[in-house]
Amino acid sequence: MTYNLKREVEKPERLAGGHRLCAGCGAGIAVRGVLRALDEGDKAVITNATSCLEVSTFIYPHTAYYDSYIHTAFANGAATMSGVEAAYKTMKKLGRVKDNFKFIAFGGDGGTYDIGMQSLSGAMERGHDMVYVCYDNEAYMNTGIQRSSSTPRFADATTSPAGIKIPGKIQNKKDLTSIIAAHNIPYAAQTTFMGNFKDLHEKAHKAIYTEGPCFLNILSPCPRGWRYETEDLAEICRLAVDTCVWPMYEIVDGQWHLTYEPKKKLPVEEFLKKQGRFKHMFKKGSEWMIDEAQQYVDEQWEKLLSKCK
Repeated sequence: MTYNLKREVEKPERLAGGHRLCAGCGAGIAVRGVLRALDEGDKAVITNATSCLEVSTFIYPHTAYYDSYIHTAFANGAATMSGVEAAYKTMKKLGRVKDNFKFIAFGGDGGTYDIGMQSLSGAMERGHDMVYVCYDNEAYMNTGIQRSSSTPRFADATTSPAGIKIPGKIQNKKDLTSIIAAHNIPYAAQTTFMGNFKDLHEKAHKAIYTEGPCFLNILSPCPRGWRYETEDLAEICRLAVDTCVWPMYEIVDGQWHLTYEPKKKLPVEEFLKKQGRFKHMFKKGSEWMIDEAQQYVDEQWEKLLSKCK
């Protein structure tokens, strides 16, 4: 069925509006977008690793979710969901469960790229019929904006402060989507909040309704950690994509497909200058940082294009 934004937003909400996420935060948008891709009538079980999202949508014994919800530790979001999915299959076979359920795990980059990497890899390798969604805000935002392996090079974080000794984080961002795709799963994709959310919706629907383990990586800006004005959220996402800092693509049964190519590829500084975490890169004498950031983005973009061809 052709994507229709009006029809999709008229669906009953699966995430209540009473959560405590910050204004201008991408996490809630990611969750609403993914859950909206569920077909009406289908039920879901949600697991959520400890994160900004968890502490903002769950205050025991209440949650902001209308579907079944399980709070997990930082390290075992995917492991918990894989156990729930295995139990469901057994109970379905025994006739003890009649309804159809989908299984969706959410985690931030700290609980996905880093602490939860082992359990995520295991769940993907074992082939559980589930979707793991990373809302990637590129640092440990909940505990004080510490750098993660998702934090991009030169970003100023509390454990990689930009100063005289170091120019922010000195390592490049981990390419987690490619790592998960290397598990030979049926579907993996990157997306973010663009236009009428068509890309996010279609990828979420594919992930939910593709049999087997699937993975979504959603760039989800954080106003406190990235230091931008709350109303600039959509613009930040657009610039991330149009500079090719965050390319949008999918891997279907091992085949790479680019789902968005900028009409005009913008210089990386257009993305960087909107955020306080990169302001030191624009000081006199720091031009080399922008040059190296541009070189890295260009190299990664060309590698992606070659895979998609």
